[in-house]
Amino acid sequence: MDAPITTVEPEGKLAPAADRVVPINERLKPLYPDFEGLNYETPLQLLIAVILSAQCTDKRVNALTPALFARFNTAEAFAECDIKELERLVKPSGFYKNKAKNIKACCKELVARFGGTVPTQLDDLVSLAGVGRKTANVVLGHAFDKPGITVDTHCGRLARRLGLTRHKDPVKVELALCEIVPEPEWLLFSGRLIMHGRAVCRSRKPQCAKCAISDLCPKVGVKGLAAKRKRKKVNKLPVEPPA
Repeated sequence: MDAPITTVEPEGKLAPAADRVVPINERLKPLYPDFEGLNYETPLQLLIAVILSAQCTDKRVNALTPALFARFNTAEAFAECDIKELERLVKPSGFYKNKAKNIKACCKELVARFGGTVPTQLDDLVSLAGVGRKTANVVLGHAFDKPGITVDTHCGRLARRLGLTRHKDPVKVELALCEIVPEPEWLLFSGRLIMHGRAVCRSRKPQCAKCAISDLCPKVGVKGLAAKRKRKKVNKLPVEPPA
């Protein structure tokens, strides 16, 4: 577990990270009661959809998966499919060649090692082609009700900005949050951080003035962002030609 992180703000000293997690979660809960997520009917469909969602919006993935799942509805069907047809169907998600390759390879492994069914253990899931801990935790949490923390770029950024961890490695961020977030809230808390990161606490221009958890946040690195933007603006000023 990370050492407790506190930051002195004009209002005073913030509580340690472990003491702020529950209030942060309680404030975010009514703001994001429903998760905008991926559409699926089976664990396999969720697994495929999460693979497709890398560097792609859920909305775009949801737009292409009905045709994809109508064409291929089992691990065996994906494993035996024509790769060119699969590439065509997943092309709107971007990086389609690599995603199609991973989906086909993943399903071949599902058939060969797990009888065509999606395993329910983290170690088994991350052993599959194209499946990392984030993908595995999403599948375990949503398809099998096994809590896990999903760390994407938004979750990692907010965890550091909120002073909940200093780590940049996603696995270390996940483990650090597991130490201080109540286990039943793991999936929900990380999901709320992701949505708050998209809506308010953005990477380059966090909207601290309208943030519901601003008083609970040490704003790690935010001042540096403002200074960086100021320097960038100065560097872009036109230079007068010599007289």
